[in-house]
Order: sequence, then C-alpha cells, then structure tokens
Amino acid sequence: MVFSKGIRTALVLSVALTGCAATGDKPKSASAPREKPVAYSRDPYPSTYRAFPGAPTLVTNVTIYDGEGGRINNGQVLFADGKIVALGQTVSAPAGAMTIDGTGKWVTPGVIDIHSHLGEGNPGNGFGDGNETTGPVRPEVWAEHSVWPQDPGFTRALTNGGVTTLQILPGSANLFGGRSVVLKNVPARTVQAMKFPGAPYGLKMACGENPKRVYGGRNQMPSTRMGNIAVDRQTWARAQEYKRKWDKYERDGGEAPTRDIAMDTLRGVLAGEILVQNHCYKAEEMAYVIDMAKEFGYKVAAFHHAVEAYKIADLLKENHICAAVWADWWGFKMEAYDAVNENMPLLHNAGACAITHSDDENGIQRLYQEAAKALANGRRMGINIPDEVAWTWLSSNPAKAMGIFDKTGSLKPGKMADVVLWNGNPFSVYTRPEKVWVDGALMYDALDPKRRPVTDFELGQPGEGDVK
Repeated sequence: MVFSKGIRTALVLSVALTGCAATGDKPKSASAPREKPVAYSRDPYPSTYRAFPGAPTLVTNVTIYDGEGGRINNGQVLFADGKIVALGQTVSAPAGAMTIDGTGKWVTPGVIDIHSHLGEGNPGNGFGDGNETTGPVRPEVWAEHSVWPQDPGFTRALTNGGVTTLQILPGSANLFGGRSVVLKNVPARTVQAMKFPGAPYGLKMACGENPKRVYGGRNQMPSTRMGNIAVDRQTWARAQEYKRKWDKYERDGGEAPTRDIAMDTLRGVLAGEILVQNHCYKAEEMAYVIDMAKEFGYKVAAFHHAVEAYKIADLLKENHICAAVWADWWGFKMEAYDAVNENMPLLHNAGACAITHSDDENGIQRLYQEAAKALANGRRMGINIPDEVAWTWLSSNPAKAMGIFDKTGSLKPGKMADVVLWNGNPFSVYTRPEKVWVDGALMYDALDPKRRPVTDFELGQPGEGDVK
C-alpha cells in the first residue's frame, strides 16, 4: 500500500504518541536540562589545618618592619583571634590582653621560605623522596605525598630562623617535577594538618643541567638544553588539548574525556589555578621560558636559584616574575658560575621582585642573615636599600609568588598573625628569634623551656646514658 507524504507523517506521530502513552513517558522537550557533567576534584587532599589556641597579645616598645617596606619606631602591635588587629605607636588593647615589653627589640612578619625540601629527606638518610627520576615529565607526583611531618628541620626552621610558612617542592631532576605544597610551620601528625588553608598548589619545573644530565645518559630526551625546551613544548601542547576536552565536557556535557592525573596538574596551570615555580639559573634560559609561557598561555610565578637574574631584571619586572635567589652560593656547577653577590639588591633596584630562599635544611635557619649579606653587598656598590624595605625579600615577596599575600606576609590588620619578636636587629649576626607566633599562637619562646617544640621523632631518640 502506498501512502502520501502527509499520511506517512501522521502515522509516525501517532505511533510515537501511542508508545509514550503505553509506557507512561512524556515526549522529551528539546529545552529539557541536560545532565550535569561530573568534574573531578581539584582539591582531593584538602587542608585540615586548625590554628593552635592563642591569647590577645600586645607587643610594645619595638621597632616594627611591617613586611611591605614600612617601619614604625617605638611601635606597638596587637593581635587577637589569630589575626593582626592594629599596629602603630599607640595601640589600644582589650582588657586582659597579654602585654610584652619589647624595648630594644624588633617585630617582623614571620619569614616565608618559597623553596624548601624539608620532610622529603635525602638518599643518605633513607628518605630520598624528593625526585621521581623515572622520566623527565612527572607532573602527576605531589610533594605532599613524600613529606615526613616529624622532620626535626621544621622546628629548627621555626626556632632558629623565625620561619612560619614554607613551600615544599619536588626536586629538580625533572623538567616537570610535580606539585609543591605550602605548609604552616606547626607540629602535626599529618601533612594535611600543616597545609596552608587556601594556598594554591605550585608546579615545580626545571631548566638546564639537571634534567639533561639525569635523562641524557639513558639515551633518551632530553640530553641537551634544546631537548629540554622541545620536551617542554610537546608536553604543553598535549596539556592544551587535554584542557580543551575537559573544558568542553564541563561546559557542554557528553562523554567524559579519559582522566590523566599528570595532565590534571598542567590543566590547572593553564587555568591559572596552579603556580609555576621554575628552577632556572641562566639568563637566556629564563628568557626562553618566558617566551614559552606566552606561547602556551601560562605564567611563571618565580624563577628559583636564578643566579643570572640580574642580567634580565627588566624582563622579570616587565613580566611580573619574581626571582628567588641565594645571597652568595655560586660556582658549584657551570650554570651557577656567572653569579654576583649583589643579585638581590640589583633585582630590587631595577624594580623586580626579589626573594631570599634556602633550598637547604641549614640555610632555612638563617634566611634573615642571608638577606643581610645581600643587603650589605648592595650597599657596598652604592645601592642603599633600607632594612625595612629589604624585609620584603623575606615575607611579602615570597607570599606574593606563592599566592598567599592576601592572608600573610605582612603585619596588616586582618592578616594571619604570623609574627616574630627578635632579640635585636634581625639583620645582625648576633640576633635570634625570641618569640614566634603562628596564627597568633605562641609556638616558640626562647625564655620558656616549655615553648621549645620538639618533634615526636626527636622525643623517641635515646639520649646519652639511656638504655640502648
């Protein structure tokens, strides 16, 4: 039997409606909301940090460096409920506040180390967990999964160095070394209980000799500096494609792309959620990386070690990239040879962001002295930077490069009360921390044996005369 076109259409509609009636379903509207895509967690290991209890505290008669370049002579600072409340030459304190007379002493924000490997250990002590040397591209690994919270280095950094916040990075054997983690320097049983709440992750990257030395000897890329950049670019190209697929899925739905933990990290960088912390010594390599970052649409927060940063201070300033450097480490390999002891003040004088960093379990205990050496070297060549301005190298600048300056890094009302009372001028070799507060809690007091933190690991070690 032959039906006309109109009759065929009517029959099809009749059958469709009959089917709906039989099953009790209604015809789907074209405007019906589509099923919401299931996105993966951006923060599967969230911070469980809780500030230790503190008391309202007023410190009086001190020289204050506010961390942003300001100075108050014969000043006072008040903090309560874990936050800075006020500072000035006259501050009103609530009834019952603890008052500390700091005559002849200094108050600063806590020191922030942007580059540490505390907790990761080294092969010599059985905890060589900082480098995943199984391939040059390892963004899937996370430093926090190697950190040992009972490392005595944490308490030594607090008590000897006034360090209240630090970033733990993977090592530099890889082009892409993995995620960093920012920690509050407090005793804890787990890394999650030390994690700085709300701090962005970092991605550790590396230039130069380390990646090509580690992998070139295995007859694989990279074995040259041009190989380094080639592998970087190939990897970022894959990351861009991965991001496009996931962005489309989370926007439009459909079939979810295949999950790749390594690419999750790189997608986070391209989205501006994860900050690139790039190990790089030589000026021309930093310039290559700046160009590569523009090519693929990401930003470098800081170049670390950066012994030749003084050569490209203008580029760093123009691109809003910090340089985390040592005072006078140099010459231990060829790419560290062309250094000057005035690197930090030269960067600062050019308007770039300079940071004092450690990369060392001992150096972290004297970062304030490292900054003092750089400050003195600058003055000898005629760059006269005031002490209070140089303190930005130790607090506000690292906080900015770690994405936490809205929370810490300076003594401004509303910020975390991460505070150090020094027993003298903090740029003197004779000075040490007298008291250290983290979120307003007194974590160390040189005058009180009960306020000298010791890790569980140290407590468990037999001393002289103990039963072995």
